[in-house]
Amino acid sequence: MAEASAKRIKTSPVTIGTHNGHFHADEALAVYMLRLLPTYSSSQLVRTRDPALLQTCHTVVDVGGEYDASTNRYDHHQRTFNTTFPNRPTKLSSAGLVYMHFGKAIIAQKLGVSEDAEEVGVIWNKIYESFIEALDAHDNGISAYDPKAITAAGLEKRFSDGGFSLGAMVSRLNPNWNDPTPSDPVEAQAAEDEKFLIASGRMGEEFSRDLDYYAKSWLPARDIVHKAYAKRLEYDSKGRILVFDGQSVPWKDHLYTLEGQDGGESKVLYVLYPEKPTPDAKWRIQCVPVTKDSFESRKPLPEAWRGFRDEKLDEISGVSGGVFVHAAGFIGGNKSFEGAKAMAIKALDL
Repeated sequence: MAEASAKRIKTSPVTIGTHNGHFHADEALAVYMLRLLPTYSSSQLVRTRDPALLQTCHTVVDVGGEYDASTNRYDHHQRTFNTTFPNRPTKLSSAGLVYMHFGKAIIAQKLGVSEDAEEVGVIWNKIYESFIEALDAHDNGISAYDPKAITAAGLEKRFSDGGFSLGAMVSRLNPNWNDPTPSDPVEAQAAEDEKFLIASGRMGEEFSRDLDYYAKSWLPARDIVHKAYAKRLEYDSKGRILVFDGQSVPWKDHLYTLEGQDGGESKVLYVLYPEKPTPDAKWRIQCVPVTKDSFESRKPLPEAWRGFRDEKLDEISGVSGGVFVHAAGFIGGNKSFEGAKAMAIKALDL
């Protein structure tokens, strides 16, 4: 009998515990991230607030009043909890806690490298800043902007954004107050758990897309941007023009990072790249935004060029081969690299 019991314990799947009732984006994602790893790939989920049941779980997230990585307890609701991700100011939620402790393993598994590989650390930090931190802030009631400062400035939203955030999306997946509920408590909990798993899957889809992008697109682009940045003085003595010889890649994050590391006063103003990787491709000239998500350019293309195309643009700009300049001045085009370069050089002084 004792042998049978021991065998059952050894072969029992790992259990992840979280709270039942209204669910949120942070624990939905925390559960999904854990299940990406071999230890948790066949795990069972226990949604309860019963301390005795939680005690039997291998790992507990977002409930239990305890944060102790050595015992796999990842709650953030304690009065004394103030843990943040390295070099970031936002208090963690269960998503941030799980990502902080398991994110490198998830990324290393994706890349097929060891956890201490340099590229793992780069993506680990980037995904936290671009994805996880917003969930931590949302769950902890932290606004992206200081509410008092916004009130003092007299700023009001111009329109409703409809709550189109990941947190709002998960909230809408919860049962409605007037949805029929099974009278049997076990059936009722199973129905609620089913909705939670839908939310966990939705959050996981977004996380996996983000991870896929940073692993397969963003990271390979880094070396290309670094090489282009190193050659920028070939086109302008102050390094204000960046050229991608073969094709454009996601460059903004990498450019801002490189400029920050350099610490120089001169910034890149225009980025030149072919529309497609073929010898006969037309070329684009894109203005560098003030920030990654800004619509304001560091130096827009000249106002006199904006909204014009083809021969009329050639006449106004004095550069042949013009294709267009957007009415907002943030991007333009030319039939050749030499033409795009000439437009950029001329725009620097206008």
